[in-house]
Amino acid sequence: MTVVEQPVARDVAVIGLVGTAHFSSHFFHLVLPPLFPLLRESLGVSYAELGFVMTLFFATSGLAQTPAGFLVDRHGATRVLIGGVTLLAAAIGLMSLVPSYPWLLPLAVAAGLGNSVFHPADYAILGQRVSPTRMGRAFSVHTIGGTLGWALAPAFVIVVAEATGWRSALAAAAALGLAVALLLLRRRADIVHHPRVTPTGAAGPTRDRLRLFLAGPILACFLFFCLLAMSFMAMQSFMPLALHQLHDVPLAVATATLTAFMLGSALGTAAGGVLADRHGQHQAIIAAGMLVGAGILLSVGYLPLPAPSLLALVAAAGFALGAMTPSRDMLVRAAAPPGASGKVFGFVYSGLDLGGTIAPALVGLLLDAGRPRAVFWVIALASLLAVAVALGVRTPPARPAPAAA
Repeated sequence: MTVVEQPVARDVAVIGLVGTAHFSSHFFHLVLPPLFPLLRESLGVSYAELGFVMTLFFATSGLAQTPAGFLVDRHGATRVLIGGVTLLAAAIGLMSLVPSYPWLLPLAVAAGLGNSVFHPADYAILGQRVSPTRMGRAFSVHTIGGTLGWALAPAFVIVVAEATGWRSALAAAAALGLAVALLLLRRRADIVHHPRVTPTGAAGPTRDRLRLFLAGPILACFLFFCLLAMSFMAMQSFMPLALHQLHDVPLAVATATLTAFMLGSALGTAAGGVLADRHGQHQAIIAAGMLVGAGILLSVGYLPLPAPSLLALVAAAGFALGAMTPSRDMLVRAAAPPGASGKVFGFVYSGLDLGGTIAPALVGLLLDAGRPRAVFWVIALASLLAVAVALGVRTPPARPAPAAA
């Protein structure tokens, strides 16, 4: 189904609804971790056991993304997205009622299944419902929605937990998620997605699916996302500790670098959406953003800086890396064959989960060996390899958008 130029108000409605759904996904990523001290005391468990809950959540989400993409392409993204938001919120809500730790484990799996639908469903809806000339900005709002979800969740659950306890905090978070599901249900006509009808009786569907995932551009995009996640997870998990060890940066300031990075990234993503729509040189934008961002972060590992300069530089790195994000998503969209965007986005985005699994263990070993500066080299080298992979992606030439009716 080809998208023609739509009125701005219609595109804004679609982008806003999908961005709100993505907000809820990232919001639930960070609902549990701030409550770990309270859960540990209440349930009598260790931090390692609580960490395993999050491992189950993300592992399930990563493994289920590709199957979720098949559901999107076969049955339409709308019902899959609404079902995923509902399942995720319900699982978190049931966690507020658990009498003991073991009950958290199956609920983490259920929450991971709910979370698995967002990337394939969101991108399928945006790709089919938004005008091609606004696609970059649509992807930027989608990413910013997720970033805002990460930013709001810790403050939200801590404020509620301090007032009424961790169970109320989880129940309130679930209520917010169910409100998003109800909003999507009421406005489902705005985000309706029509699956591509394939001929019945087609030969070799399993072989065709394998051929799709083994295609060079799709594998390259998967590898790109894996390397991108390695770079990001090394920074997010270990940069504050490395700065503290290398330059004796106070832990409060070192931790604030992550906030500075996120704020810069959000601003860069907004600018990157406009850039992607106006210029369309997605691979060049990706390369420039990643090289500038990684170069800045590598310099931070070598230069002892006063706090204001440190925060400003890290924010600038966030801006550069955020600016390439819409072009990153546009590259995947260009690589996906017609009617396969759900399964392609599901498969490619599972590379984030693989990279996020590899990086913490690798960087942790380097820190244990007394090499904190290696954190910044992992960020830089993973970024450099990701740029090389992105530049090697070959996509079909873009077809001109049809004139508005």
